[in-house]
Amino acid sequence: MGGRGLTDKTLAGLLWMTYGKVAFFVLQMVVLGVLARLLTPVDFGVVSAALIVIGFSSIVSQLGLGPAIVQRTKLEQRHLDTAFTASLLLSLALGVLIWVAAPVAAGFLHIAGVTPVLRALAWVFPLNGLGTVSSSLLTRDLQFSWLANLNVLSYGIGYGVVGITAALLGWGVWALVAGQIGQALVNTAALLRKHPSSWRLVIERAALRDLMYFGGWFTVARLANYVALYGDNVIAGKFLGGEALGYYGRAYSLMSAPAYAFGTVLDAVLFPAMARVQDDQARLAKAYRRGVALITLIVLAPSATIILVAPELIHVVLGPRWAAVVAPFQILGIGMLFRTSYKMSDSIPRSAGAVYRRAWRQVLYAALVVVGAWIGQHWGIAGVAWGALAALTINFILMAELSLDLAHITWREFWGAHRSPALLTLFSFPAVWAATVAARHLDLHPLIVLLAAGGAQVIVCGLLIWRRPSLFLGRDGEWMKETMRVFVKTRTGQAAPAPIERATFEAPQGGENR
Repeated sequence: MGGRGLTDKTLAGLLWMTYGKVAFFVLQMVVLGVLARLLTPVDFGVVSAALIVIGFSSIVSQLGLGPAIVQRTKLEQRHLDTAFTASLLLSLALGVLIWVAAPVAAGFLHIAGVTPVLRALAWVFPLNGLGTVSSSLLTRDLQFSWLANLNVLSYGIGYGVVGITAALLGWGVWALVAGQIGQALVNTAALLRKHPSSWRLVIERAALRDLMYFGGWFTVARLANYVALYGDNVIAGKFLGGEALGYYGRAYSLMSAPAYAFGTVLDAVLFPAMARVQDDQARLAKAYRRGVALITLIVLAPSATIILVAPELIHVVLGPRWAAVVAPFQILGIGMLFRTSYKMSDSIPRSAGAVYRRAWRQVLYAALVVVGAWIGQHWGIAGVAWGALAALTINFILMAELSLDLAHITWREFWGAHRSPALLTLFSFPAVWAATVAARHLDLHPLIVLLAAGGAQVIVCGLLIWRRPSLFLGRDGEWMKETMRVFVKTRTGQAAPAPIERATFEAPQGGENR
């Protein structure tokens, strides 16, 4: 770890990944806004259907070997060579399989035009397989600044340059395909340049066995989670048609983008960090409780505002043609906190190696999403959204229960971490509601309504926290504020490091892989 502790590297990683996700989200909103005006809901629906198959299959193509590399405490070159070879061969095989089976998948989805799109996107598999080990090693080494910049750059070139250019040329659905392939090309090329592979094609049985217990159960959980992630989309497309899927897919994407991005930031940084202290239960408990408190503090109040101003947000981002997105967006927005906090709850069992207990919960979650969406589709895309929300709520509780058990935290402590953010939301929302209603009454432009609501929330929340930090931040929020203050001063040379629980994430001197 050199002269800096793991706490400092974790905080730096959180800042870099937050920057990357915010930049990615802003770029995504701009690109999506342009593409939504150049392409049709059917175009988005066709590509969304194809990406369901592509994304599901890509999970199997890696067999969890990348996360297994991150989680292992003892890693040798034989593990890396075996992981590279296995992921490459599986990726190639799946690319061929998807190309051949594309008509069958398209027939199941009942959406015209999926077969050629699916065949074109199948070749993303080998591209991603080449970069699996490089990406995992960079994550293991906590190289989050580089990874954050790559994420923004690859999307910007793939969709922002290639995708929009193709859409302007009238390519239609193929503009989205070109954007996806362009993003994969840039991402893999940069990974291999930054962290070149040995390119030794060898599989050692002992090394594969070392990686496959974690990787196997991790893959089962990811498969189940992917079904949960896209099961409602499949139901919407199969029973309600491509246009309905286009509307529902945009609602789901817009709702989950900020919540998923923030949850992913914490997960991406804390998983490798906590894997280093996986044998220290006290540190895991602190990390989990503080992570939950921070997520709730950041997500809960804004999610209430986003639900309130959903009509204006959809109008500004997607345009007036997409009014049908508003209802499912608001319903799914109720679960924004659950979706984000679930990512934190997912990091604890993975870092502790409890992959079996995690896997069966994700299988149950997937089943609940499919069943809930199937029941809900009888009431249109709003019904599908309600079914997905019910499944998400149950999964939030199940994953929290697992993390509490592993970290030895009580439910009272867990809900206590939500108390201050809940009070902040309760006391700030009336001002946000009043500002929104006033702006609507004056018939102001939707963008002005959004600015009024957002400004009211920032001002009121800031005043509440300034006047009563102990009430509206809580002990975990105040700890994070003070830690960040010392961290910034230390990094800028304004003060010497203060001993604010510096050992919270410090790596142990030994310990076996679990």
